[in-house]
Amino acid sequence: MIITALANWNPPAGSVLEWHPAGPPQAEPDPGRASFLQENHVRGVAAGQRAGREHHAYLATATEVAGELDAAAMSRAVERFTLRHAGLRTWLEVDDGAVTRMRVPESAVAFEARPAGETEGGAAFRKYALARFSREAIVTSYPGFVVGAVRRPGSFTLYYGCDHALSDGISQALVLPELLELYRAEATGAALGPFTSATAGGFPEYAAAEHALAAEFGPESREIAEWLEIVRRNDGALPSCPVDLGLAPGETAPMRPIEFDLLDADGTAAFEAVCKAEGVRFIAGVLAAVAVADLEIAGKPDYYGMIVTSTRDRGDYLLSQGWFCNFAPVAFPVRSAATFRDLLAHAHAGYERALRLAAAPVQSVITALLMSGADPAKVAASPNMLSYIDFRRFPGAGSSEYENGMLFTGEGATGNASLWINRDRRHLYLGCQSPGTAAAQAALAPYHARLREIFAEVAGAGDRAIRPREVIGAGHHR
Repeated sequence: MIITALANWNPPAGSVLEWHPAGPPQAEPDPGRASFLQENHVRGVAAGQRAGREHHAYLATATEVAGELDAAAMSRAVERFTLRHAGLRTWLEVDDGAVTRMRVPESAVAFEARPAGETEGGAAFRKYALARFSREAIVTSYPGFVVGAVRRPGSFTLYYGCDHALSDGISQALVLPELLELYRAEATGAALGPFTSATAGGFPEYAAAEHALAAEFGPESREIAEWLEIVRRNDGALPSCPVDLGLAPGETAPMRPIEFDLLDADGTAAFEAVCKAEGVRFIAGVLAAVAVADLEIAGKPDYYGMIVTSTRDRGDYLLSQGWFCNFAPVAFPVRSAATFRDLLAHAHAGYERALRLAAAPVQSVITALLMSGADPAKVAASPNMLSYIDFRRFPGAGSSEYENGMLFTGEGATGNASLWINRDRRHLYLGCQSPGTAAAQAALAPYHARLREIFAEVAGAGDRAIRPREVIGAGHHR
């Protein structure tokens, strides 16, 4: 499984099938609230719809499957998949800013396969799929996801796309292994495996628990106080890209994906050995490498970033579909370290503190920041993020469908250059959704080149001297 750009998806030609509800949706208002992230997300979706903007706030995944496609068995598998995940039976409506969650009863869940013609595959199919994701993978209607296939003799392409409000990166890594396990059970009568026979908690219940948890955190909470202190020491703002992207505050530009390998499998193992020798997590090494690049290219003497954390451990949600994410700041000193190894302890401490701070739901943090007098514009700004996922650790890892799977996101506009650093059996690689302007690309090129250099030198030599920016010379900073 790899996170990549949509342009790298090239399914072969074949007959196209789509799965849709077998009848009009039956639903009633659900008394529970959507999660904080969902509420803010759907308000943005609704605003985009009113403005006539194309919908890009979705995630999608696809793979190739050996064997003849049994469309009826896949219909039943999609039904069972939807029934397993209560959040997928919901949609969100917005009326004057107020969000109402609608829920489809289990008895009304039924899907059917519909033929959609032939495709020559490649770019032609991507154009078709992109239009379908933008039109149907949207949380303001049911279902907020799409399932489809390209059938040919002896094999088929299977794809799934879902509004971000109902999914996250981990959910996407789980979707196809689960759907294929259900499909094979339906097609062959085989018993369910441990993956699909396990309990998966429902996202509506998670959202209720999150709101209850948020009520327990206030400005006096230790986690909130530390959050506020970190933000205060950084000009009251959330983390931004370390290099100047040439955009005005709040400005965005059409997104340009950037992808490259950091290390191959052997290099990743060598880099991990350095981290283990210093008694720190692999992600601490990733953070240290990014912090060194921030210092050497952008002149940042202290690291300040925002990581994405999973909240699936708040209940029985490890195998669930939904948006199980929180965010937390990572801050640690860099200039006092002479070498990469010297920095690892600081990076480890910064990450461990971030995990502790992530116990506070982000809505509690934002409320406390505003109550403290923080500039609302700075608080509302979308932060530059860092995410790390190890795709070796998911159900389905090792199977051909999983290893050949691709995960991609909608490609709209961005004002950031967040880093999505991921690992699988083959490599450690970086993805960046960057502004597609000449100025942004010129600023990011030396920064990304330095990141590659840092990882390679640490993996090859076991350490690397940290060189202050003034020794290096040219670079972009803000």
